[in-house]
Amino acid sequence: MTDASIQARPARRAPGDNALYRAVWRWHFYAGLLVLPFVILLSVTGGLYLFKDEINDLLHGDLRIVEAPAAGDAAPPPPSALVAAALAAHPGEARGMAPAPAPDRAAAVKVRGADGETSLVYVNPHDGQVLGALWDGGAAGSPEMWTVRKLHSLALLGWGGERVIEAAAGWVLMLCVTGIYLWWPRGRGLGVFRLRRGATGRPFWRDLHAVTGLWAGVVIVFLALSGMPWSGFWGAKFYETADALGLGMPAGYWGSYPESTPTQGAVLDRTAWLLEKAPMPASTVPDAAPDAGAGAHDHAAHGDVPAAASPAMPVEGVPAGLDQVVAIVEARGIHPGYTLNFPRGETGVFTASVYPDDITREQVIHVDRYSGEVLFDMGLADLGALGAAAEWGVSIHMGQAFGRTNQLVMLAACLGMLTMAVAAVAMWWKRRPAGGLGAPRPPRDWRAPRAVLVIGAVCCALFPLTGLSLLAVLALDAALPGAWRARLA
Repeated sequence: MTDASIQARPARRAPGDNALYRAVWRWHFYAGLLVLPFVILLSVTGGLYLFKDEINDLLHGDLRIVEAPAAGDAAPPPPSALVAAALAAHPGEARGMAPAPAPDRAAAVKVRGADGETSLVYVNPHDGQVLGALWDGGAAGSPEMWTVRKLHSLALLGWGGERVIEAAAGWVLMLCVTGIYLWWPRGRGLGVFRLRRGATGRPFWRDLHAVTGLWAGVVIVFLALSGMPWSGFWGAKFYETADALGLGMPAGYWGSYPESTPTQGAVLDRTAWLLEKAPMPASTVPDAAPDAGAGAHDHAAHGDVPAAASPAMPVEGVPAGLDQVVAIVEARGIHPGYTLNFPRGETGVFTASVYPDDITREQVIHVDRYSGEVLFDMGLADLGALGAAAEWGVSIHMGQAFGRTNQLVMLAACLGMLTMAVAAVAMWWKRRPAGGLGAPRPPRDWRAPRAVLVIGAVCCALFPLTGLSLLAVLALDAALPGAWRARLA
């Protein structure tokens, strides 16, 4: 079927003659025009980040992968020896470590150098050999994946970039809602659930755009909504609401323990989203801090604390009591692959945290640096309903919760968004008049589209940054002179 054969059919009342249809089509066009670059960016970076572990192993396998020990090999060195080896090879301040998550994986020590840059120093956990170092990419695991992650959120552009992405996510939701309305057949006989056989030209691109959106739309809506908790404005309001309703952080979360000023999000590479703004707990400073010698030994001998958790720092820069703290958190069943952040300042704490693919095993443990007391031990079950929902959403969004199937479904959604973006550009290119933008003409009768304005008002209330950008586009559209409107159409 060709464009010419379609035009040769007897004239009938087209859906575009309906004012509501025209209004929805116009806003679908403008929404697509605004967010198309961001949809492409989110699709490409999101698809890559789904496979960050595989990509990191491919790029840096010489640092991340080691030979598993054979039966009868010598006992591995303790965590403190691994940190000491890392500091000997790369002098600086030890900020944390990630014990080896499996026998064939390296341990990593976070070291801040004199220049202020933080590196991950990889150490063979079986013999203490330093394998090399990488700039610390945080939860991304490498500099390359850190860049991908920051591009995905536009965090590289700072405060403004994050707000732009938040507004774009709201526009994506609007595209999905208006797209479903435009896709609805209404007896037109257009491609509905599959591409029409033999379609070419604009009908082909229209079918490809619509049918892809139909099948991928539910996952795309989920991706937009589950990504919102990361956003600066909407995410902060969601956090405040969840906390106020008692559905986020558990009531009495920190008990009677003192709180320090830094937040968990500022100190840790990764924490449960609803806890990012929660204050770090603080170690209780004893009246007379024991030194690294006899006092600490006496406590250990009497069994009051696991070992000498002295505030004193050995010459080599390894936190006192590190080996005992590792034993404490592992005795509590923390999942392999956890990171252990070292205390910062006099009242800092040891913080072990893990966010494995099995989200039910995520866990955060804070340990007092002086007494070895566990200040807090939290898992997914301790979060409120909104907190748990956000964590599940984030885990599925990142392709973790359900293994390879989860990755592939999210990848298919990313590829679907790319396909729709390409098809949208092709449709527009074939439709646009010479010298014009090709925007759908506004309806002559604006009484019916008031329903659209009501729906838009609701969306604006739920997603304020999207609403502000929508009002800006509305104002610009209304202010355009008639001659310019004709040129845009």
